[in-house]
Amino acid sequence: MRVAIAGAGAVGRSVAGELLENGHEVLLIDKAPTAISVERVPQAEWLLADACEITSLDEAALERCQVVIAATGDDKANLVVSLLAKTEYGVPRVVSRVNNPRNEWLFNESWGVDVAVSTPRLMSALVEEAVSVGDLVRLLRFSQGDANLVEVTLPQESTLAGVRVGEVVWPQDTSLVTVIRGTRVLTPDPDDVLEGGDELLFVAAPDREEQLEQLLSARPQREDREAGEGDV
Repeated sequence: MRVAIAGAGAVGRSVAGELLENGHEVLLIDKAPTAISVERVPQAEWLLADACEITSLDEAALERCQVVIAATGDDKANLVVSLLAKTEYGVPRVVSRVNNPRNEWLFNESWGVDVAVSTPRLMSALVEEAVSVGDLVRLLRFSQGDANLVEVTLPQESTLAGVRVGEVVWPQDTSLVTVIRGTRVLTPDPDDVLEGGDELLFVAAPDREEQLEQLLSARPQREDREAGEGDV
């Protein structure tokens, strides 16, 4: 797979290194001569050019890329790169970095963005994910499909603890994609039994998130009654 990355700063170089290790072809584009550090990622192609210019993207042969990543530190530049990649070159997958969370609403299919990654939001989500049990944490937004990657840690007292995956009636427009149990990453199977403490990752429509959270955090009715009787 050929991937073009606009922005050869720390973020762009880090992503490039990961992709190269996984066997992909990577082109790094940056308009600042000081950012062209071939020795840091020698396996990548490098292009000194402005990724917001059509002539630069023609030189980069963007039409041969399966993925474009707009990873500059400027949200305006990332939006322009995303729009050009999608509309002018028909790139199948466009991923864009959001630097300022206040601009996140702009990073959608209207600007050619398939996946928007907000580093501040992701960092806060990871903090929430580490300390929250039973609460839904939004990790990533998929703009084109109007869906989010969300995580819920199943409480020990949840009614779903001990229930087989295939027996659960999940909300419409939600899909369980991964179960993380301790150090293991499990591909969900209908016969797998959910356990308290499991980290469940879903792709879900935004308007189904509250319903999903309620389903996973629900306590047995017997405990609810006992709690109510104790309050009388």
